[in-house]
Amino acid sequence: MKRSTLLGGNNNDGKAIIVENLTKNFEVSEKQKGLGGSFKSLFSPKTKTVRALKEISFTIKKGELVGFIGPNGAGKTTTLKILSGLLYPTAGFTQVLGFNPWDRKHEYLKQIALVMGQKNQLWWDLPASDTLELNRFIYEIPERLYKESLEELIKLLEVEKLLNIPVRRLSLGQRMRLEFVAALVHRPKILFLDEPTIGLDVIGQQKVRDFIFEYNRKNNATILLTSHNMEDLLDLAKRVIVIDKGEIIYDGDLRDLTEKHAKEKVIKVYLSKPTDYKKFEEIGEVKRFNYPMVILSVPRETSAIAASEILQNFPVADLTIEEESIESIIRRVFRGEKIVKNNAESR
Repeated sequence: MKRSTLLGGNNNDGKAIIVENLTKNFEVSEKQKGLGGSFKSLFSPKTKTVRALKEISFTIKKGELVGFIGPNGAGKTTTLKILSGLLYPTAGFTQVLGFNPWDRKHEYLKQIALVMGQKNQLWWDLPASDTLELNRFIYEIPERLYKESLEELIKLLEVEKLLNIPVRRLSLGQRMRLEFVAALVHRPKILFLDEPTIGLDVIGQQKVRDFIFEYNRKNNATILLTSHNMEDLLDLAKRVIVIDKGEIIYDGDLRDLTEKHAKEKVIKVYLSKPTDYKKFEEIGEVKRFNYPMVILSVPRETSAIAASEILQNFPVADLTIEEESIESIIRRVFRGEKIVKNNAESR
């Protein structure tokens, strides 16, 4: 599982993260039906093997910000936990900054951060400043560097007035921003972000996205980001890795998803006078009707014919044909629809 030629704390050709044929299986108990089945499960439990990851491979360069996406249960969080050293893989090779993550060496842990939107590390009844001071000792941060990092993070996340308020009195958005301060005060080179904007309002989401962008830019940090929020991906990630049922099915440019996998086109029609919008249903799927605007979805190959038919049979003031949005394509993936596998070039 180890490769001595690649170890030693140095990046391999500028690659911060290397994953080769990574596999993770879980043994889970199967509960049998009924009261009798419950007793049988207690004394003679049956188990089955769940293959969470199936020989996945990818590399991420130093300073890259990559979206890691897929439907629930696809294997995203399992991958992040292995990369951060919380889980031990069943098989395969993984190297982060030249280290085997599951060795959990202190030198390695000082260079990474795992931020999970549904987990917190701040002490609930204490102000965040106490947790930050504790982290300074845990990560052995020199006082001067600690003050510099803290000042920079406080400014970026606008949390100066929140530091001395007990965490339980803060809103979710305020707590999430302070979670970032606590996780990044030691200036990690690698960030594993698992749903960092989950549960936040629109303003809170944007503040977190702005911060992630700035942290990546100013510190050349390598970031692997999972999110179901389309805005997170569109704002931050140029490259995405799509995983489904433990297998990587796409690795490449986010915008290329539209060109390679869009099945439909969107026709926006502005009417010059009222008409029976139900007639549009004979041409395509009506996504929205709010006079004078009608939005239709039609198969890509028939979009020109559909547009011509609309122009001939409806009072049209304006008409545009647009590509299917990246959001809708990725949502189909989240619903379990297969994307044609992409053979990404070696990175």
